[in-house]
Amino acid sequence: MPPLASPLRGVVPPLCTPLTPEGEVDTVSLRALTDHVIRAGVHGVFVLGSSGEAAYLSDARRRTAVATVVEAAAGRVPVLAGAIDMTTARVLDHARVAAAEGADGLVATVPFYTATHPVEIADHFRRLRDGTGLPLFAYDIPSAVHTKLPAATVLALAEDGTLAGLKDSSGADGPLRRLVVELRRRDLDRTFSVLTGSELAVDGALLAGAHGVVPGLGNVDPHGYVRLYEHARAGRWTQAAAEQDRLAALYSIVDVGEESLMGRSSSALGAFKAALHLLGVIACSATAAPQVPLDDTAVKHVQGLLSAAGLG
Repeated sequence: MPPLASPLRGVVPPLCTPLTPEGEVDTVSLRALTDHVIRAGVHGVFVLGSSGEAAYLSDARRRTAVATVVEAAAGRVPVLAGAIDMTTARVLDHARVAAAEGADGLVATVPFYTATHPVEIADHFRRLRDGTGLPLFAYDIPSAVHTKLPAATVLALAEDGTLAGLKDSSGADGPLRRLVVELRRRDLDRTFSVLTGSELAVDGALLAGAHGVVPGLGNVDPHGYVRLYEHARAGRWTQAAAEQDRLAALYSIVDVGEESLMGRSSSALGAFKAALHLLGVIACSATAAPQVPLDDTAVKHVQGLLSAAGLG
């Protein structure tokens, strides 16, 4: 595999992790899913992100997922592996396993559970980068870790080469735009990759200067996100907006689960997996415990939204 592109550009779906009814990683389905998105023209894959249920999986299952995706990708696109845990020591363990299994890059959040100072955050990422030598992407997801990654820290770690890029799932479009502007001003945008984690505002992020997108919905409709990205790269903004509008309507699948019965993670990840099962990509739509499975009514709603989007 050639070195990871700098900056990494394009569509990099955060792969779901198909499971058996018993909760084991369904390696056959995971290989099929990896092939499904690569054949659609994506530019990389990200295993063990939020859409991959990394937080729910045992260490052994995480390792199986990374090894399976690396094998299935077979050098066709780079594989980013999530190394997500509460402390630096735990994250380093995951990072070294991912490196040993052949991942091309790592994705990590700030430490969590206890509040973390910017000095500690910077030290955390520097230790991770030194621990494996792999390109490292910061994952800004304050909804999960309860800390917003400071822009000043990102800029400092971009300048000293600690970070190869940022996956921004903060939902804060204004601060992201200001970060992109400052990266450009410092001439860092030529080497540091900004990837939006928003499925719904990809066209705007690309217009602002982001390099790509990491869309959970890209598991279900990778072709759509590839078309959107290609329209944007070619300056076809009207077509990009139309594709974004279609994907925004499809994204309604994340809300099919009844709120009185389940959390939003159960609804969203259950819907992604139900869609993949309906499309014949994976064998089983099971999610990891203790998430609540979708009922038949919700699955029928998923089917209707797939049909409306021109899928299935």
